[in-house]
Amino acid sequence: MTDDLFAETIPPLPGSEMPIKESLPNQSYVPLAARMRPRNLNEYYGQSHILAPGNLLRRAIEADRIQSLIFFGPPGTGKTSLAQVIANQTKCKFERLSGVESNVSDMRKILYSASNRLANTGESTLLFIDEIHRFNKAQQDVLLPDVENGAVRLIGATTHNPFFFVNSPLVSRSQVFELEPLSETEIQELLKCALNDENRGLGHLNCVIDDTALQHLSKVSNGDARKALNSLEIATLTTPPNDNGIIKISIEIAEQCIQKKAVVYDGDEDAHYDTISAFIKSMRGSDPDATLYWLAKMIHAGEDPRFIARRIIVHAAEDVGLADPMALVLANAAFQAAEFIGWPEARIPIAEAAIYVACANKSNSVIKAIDAALNDIRTGKTIPVPNHLKDSHYAGAEALKHGAGYKYAHDFPNHFVAQDYLGDEKCFYKPTEQGVEKKIKARLDYWRSEFSKFKRSHEAGSAGKE
Repeated sequence: MTDDLFAETIPPLPGSEMPIKESLPNQSYVPLAARMRPRNLNEYYGQSHILAPGNLLRRAIEADRIQSLIFFGPPGTGKTSLAQVIANQTKCKFERLSGVESNVSDMRKILYSASNRLANTGESTLLFIDEIHRFNKAQQDVLLPDVENGAVRLIGATTHNPFFFVNSPLVSRSQVFELEPLSETEIQELLKCALNDENRGLGHLNCVIDDTALQHLSKVSNGDARKALNSLEIATLTTPPNDNGIIKISIEIAEQCIQKKAVVYDGDEDAHYDTISAFIKSMRGSDPDATLYWLAKMIHAGEDPRFIARRIIVHAAEDVGLADPMALVLANAAFQAAEFIGWPEARIPIAEAAIYVACANKSNSVIKAIDAALNDIRTGKTIPVPNHLKDSHYAGAEALKHGAGYKYAHDFPNHFVAQDYLGDEKCFYKPTEQGVEKKIKARLDYWRSEFSKFKRSHEAGSAGKE
């Protein structure tokens, strides 16, 4: 395969032996995102978790040992680009179908040609199917025999989880890789590359971009490389050069082109941390309105929804704790929802969780308890495990008296029995009178009094024996 694979293509008739592509007469009509498609792995941005040197997928690509693959991830994460990189480095015939536009007839023509090609020349076919989840079950089943016998190597691309939206037999015959949104740093590097590339990019236009504008485009694009490149192209082509012939892209132009205003939070690191701090302290302070304002500011600035949801989870445990255990459940559910749906819909479950945490009864007893216990460990106050609590489920435990004398709590009234569970007297957890924790405190006060009685009687018994 030659490097012109990434030029704009005129699609051939399905199953024909026409050239896969023909370059358009004028590359200026090809969108920047298409012109900047990587031609090899060295030009590919993002997905280091699967493409870093030494990782399985990279090794397979470099060795031309690719079998059927399914890539899934949000738009603009490089699914099509990666397929084209693979095509560029493979010895297979490259064919392409669309889950939106293609039908079974198109598919059968390509599969028929692929089978003949394999039988006559020994050459297999790499079949790329964009939006494969759009094919129904019958359409997907048509692929199975040729995928199984190796006539085609399938690369399916989808924005949906293939374990839910692609037929199980097809998934089982493929390796599934999840592509993640590009980081802000990766987006910035890609934009800089486009600005400097004189052949495929914008390097011939003498364009410069403010750091704040570059940061804004990289943040607001939310890891979508195509969106970032499209916005940069619009900014460049619609901005007249100054008296020195320089096209200067300011933050104002960047805002217009990506259709989202920057906020102070966006361009200053201190403001970022100040905003998240205000959000956290508003939840802790039980002010849902302030909580929502700082949340809205972060959403508008293009903050990662997973980052916000993680902060809510932490503070559901730290500031609400056992005063309302449902806060942690709801916060975790909001994180899962945000992971699944992303912006803009993720704002709803995230806001729900933030409001719940803000309005819940508060207690920091959990964090104080675990930190107190950790402090004992760090300062060397370690306690050996009492014999009756040691594991007794192995041969020889009885001879060592491991587990001897242990009392099974469920055999006693109220499923409670006082015995020594530590070998020392400690009080790390101190419940408050807030919400659910008030009931916990009442139970714990009774249990601790029984533990004290047991300890005193045990000590008295030991003294009597002496």
